[in-house]
Amino acid sequence: QVQLVESGGGLVQAGGSRRLSCAASGRTFSNYAMGWCRQAPGKEREIVEAISWSGVDTDYADSVKGRFTISRDNAKNTVYLQMNGLKPEDTAVYYCAASPPERRVVVAMSVYEYDYWGRGTQVTVSS
Repeated sequence: QVQLVESGGGLVQAGGSRRLSCAASGRTFSNYAMGWCRQAPGKEREIVEAISWSGVDTDYADSVKGRFTISRDNAKNTVYLQMNGLKPEDTAVYYCAASPPERRVVVAMSVYEYDYWGRGTQVTVSS
């Protein structure tokens, strides 16, 4: 099992930037595919960025194309989400998620491919 703790959320003006971090503990972090997911009020969870265990492969949702970037540092057991050009519609709770190696998923873009979740961090973008 792996435990995930997100940080870095807060209030930011439209057009601004924010970097979220997710610290992992427990089982070998470098074996897990990781992702960032968000959920806005009244909406379903959406995977916005995902990364393979090695960090070589990534994928993203169309809604964040060219603005968000996922990365990971396996030596620090941490995954990051760099968010640039933020828009009010990016306002949501952002969750870090881990997909275990048993699922054999390289880059997981479905919420159903993740078994472990953090508690989330709120990002609010003001217009």
